[in-house]
Amino acid sequence: MTSYPHAPEGSGESRAPSTPGRAASDAPAAAIPATPGESRNRLLRALRPEDFAWLAARLEPVDLPVRRQLAGPDEPFSHVYFPESGVVSMVNPIADGGAVEVGTVGPEGLVGLGAYLDAGANPSDCFVQVSGRGYRVTAEDFCAGAEGRPGMRRVVNRYTQAFLTQVAQTASCNRAHDLAERCARWLLMTHDRVHRDHFLLTHEFLGMMLGVRRAGVTVAAGMLQRAGVIRYSRGKITVVDRAALEAASCECYSVVRAHFDRLLGGNTPAA
Repeated sequence: MTSYPHAPEGSGESRAPSTPGRAASDAPAAAIPATPGESRNRLLRALRPEDFAWLAARLEPVDLPVRRQLAGPDEPFSHVYFPESGVVSMVNPIADGGAVEVGTVGPEGLVGLGAYLDAGANPSDCFVQVSGRGYRVTAEDFCAGAEGRPGMRRVVNRYTQAFLTQVAQTASCNRAHDLAERCARWLLMTHDRVHRDHFLLTHEFLGMMLGVRRAGVTVAAGMLQRAGVIRYSRGKITVVDRAALEAASCECYSVVRAHFDRLLGGNTPAA
């Protein structure tokens, strides 16, 4: 099984980087917002004020440095996480020693659907791929709230459907579209989530995202860089031309985004 150098989960405090590319979040954990509209997390913004107030009373801020493991393979989620920024990956190991990313979560949703669905152990390795910050609540409290608060449960159900759409569309994308299109799609998704034009994304992570080896990552990133769409050096990506990046992507990016817009809306609760 592939081994990943994780930071231990627990206190939610930053760990000092020990290798290049392992920098902690560039901003400290935020205070708990007073209203849904003050959060960058789209799922939290979609909650009705009374449901948000109930949940906010149980949230704690958490910093999400690169490689922090939130749940390991065959482990249940002890907490449910709501990223405000950054990207969390769900990665499955494969027999040849590699690994493939099967899903990602950013500030559009939550990490810990397995707890909500009463699924027990988590089959994937869930860890922070791009640093950020957010909030967490114990899985026990979250599930109790979703069970007892129909409005909260409805929003989480809608997010679950949107996330499943992302996973299904990714499977279709990996079969139907070329490497450069898929790379553009993943970079757009990451750009949306980090709230800045530059971010760290190593060959290792890009390879897991795209299901290819390092040579394939070099080819795909090189094509986008030569076209003036991005700059990529030593694991640091800068989005130079967002419109051109969208044009370089396949339709899967807009399909998934449209589903999130429909199911979670903007700053108001889903009707």
